[in-house]
Amino acid sequence: MGPLGWLLDAQVHVAGSPVLVREIVGNVFGLASALLGLRRLVWAWPVGMIGNALLFTVFLGGVFATPQAHDLYGQAGRQVFFFAVSVYGWWRWSRNRRAGGGEQPAVTPRWATWPERLGLLAAAVVGTAAAYPVLAALGSWGPLPDAWILVGSLLATYGMARGWVEFWLVWIAVDAVGVPLLLQGGFYPSAAMYLVYGGFCLAGLYAWWRTSRATPPARTPIPPTYSEAVA
Repeated sequence: MGPLGWLLDAQVHVAGSPVLVREIVGNVFGLASALLGLRRLVWAWPVGMIGNALLFTVFLGGVFATPQAHDLYGQAGRQVFFFAVSVYGWWRWSRNRRAGGGEQPAVTPRWATWPERLGLLAAAVVGTAAAYPVLAALGSWGPLPDAWILVGSLLATYGMARGWVEFWLVWIAVDAVGVPLLLQGGFYPSAAMYLVYGGFCLAGLYAWWRTSRATPPARTPIPPTYSEAVA
C-alpha cells in the first residue's frame, strides 16, 4: 500500500470508535491554515485547500466508505466552496502583498462598514434558508445546523479574504453550532478541532482587533481650493 492508499484507508480508534487518519490530517491542515491566517500570511490559503480536499472525502461516508453512518452534505459541500473561495483569497492576498513590495502582511485588518455588515447578515439568513431544503432533500443529517455551518463558513472565509475583523465572530458562531452536531454524528476529531478553533478564534479576534486599532484609517484627500489649483 502506497502513501496515498494508506492515507485513504488508515484508521485509529478513539474511545473505542474508528476514526479515519485523513480526518485528523485534514483538520491539522485546517488548523495550520488558521494559524497562518492569524499571522496574515498568504500560505494560509493553499494549506487550507489541502485540508478541504481531505475533509471532503470524510463527510461523504456513503461514497468514500467512512466509518460514520451519517453523510453531512453541507459539511462536504462547504469544502468545495472553501476551495473556490480560497482561490479568491489567495489571489487577493498575493496581489496585496505584491503591491506592498513583499514587506508587509498580505492584508490589513479593519472592521466592516455597516452596509457590509448588513450584507453579511442578509447573506447569512437567505443562504441558510436556501441551503436547508436542499440539504434536507439530499438526506443530510441535521440539515438546519448543517445549512448554517455551510453558509457561515463561506461568509467567514470571504470576510477573511477581505480583511474584516468580523470574520472571527462568524467563525465562533459556526463553531458553536458545529461542535454538538459533529459529536452526535461521531466525527470526533472534527468536533475536537472545532473546540480548538473556538478558542483560537477568540485569540484571532483579539489580535486582529488590536491591529485594526493600531492601523490609521485611510484619509480622504481634501480637494484643493481654486487658488491652490491655479497657483
